Amino acid sequence: DRTTLPLLVHHDQPPLPPRMSAFPFVYLASQSPRRQALLDQIGVAYQVLLPSDPEAAEALEAVLPQESALRYVKRVTRLKVQAAMRQIHQQSLPFAPVLCADTTVVVDGQILGKPANARQATDMLRLLSGKAHQVLTAVAIGHNQDIQLALSRSRVKFAPMTAADIQDYVASEEPMGKAGAYAIQGR
Repeated sequence: DRTTLPLLVHHDQPPLPPRMSAFPFVYLASQSPRRQALLDQIGVAYQVLLPSDPEAAEALEAVLPQESALRYVKRVTRLKVQAAMRQIHQQSLPFAPVLCADTTVVVDGQILGKPANARQATDMLRLLSGKAHQVLTAVAIGHNQDIQLALSRSRVKFAPMTAADIQDYVASEEPMGKAGAYAIQGR
């Protein structure tokens, strides 16, 4: 049942600053295990809030014509946090801030989203092989009607990869669900 929220996740950590501890938890509008692990590391209790309409959520990630990567990642993150805030209201869920993040990879001016299949993952990794690219992550927190957004930019350079390297990595299925078909913290 996609509307069922998991139990609160909280580990023994040092107390949070007063402004961070004003609520017993935050909603995390993301299924990313990495984002969950980061919240665990800093001791923030959260509930994962899955979209009530997964197809509509996926549609938010469509790149608009002539849209820059920077505009894209900010727009998508803002729309996702707004959708989560509406969902909380519509489902009469307990009030709490909503945390959302979205990452995109940009190489040679091209936005690389999440690969839909192994072929797309292979193509993306070939494109990244031996090149530098940008990783843009927008993070937003929504509270009441206010949304605060921050942006992280990273420059990543891939070593050249052989066809076998790419094939092995794609076969691991790690590229699936990841912008640019890779996870820096993974294999």
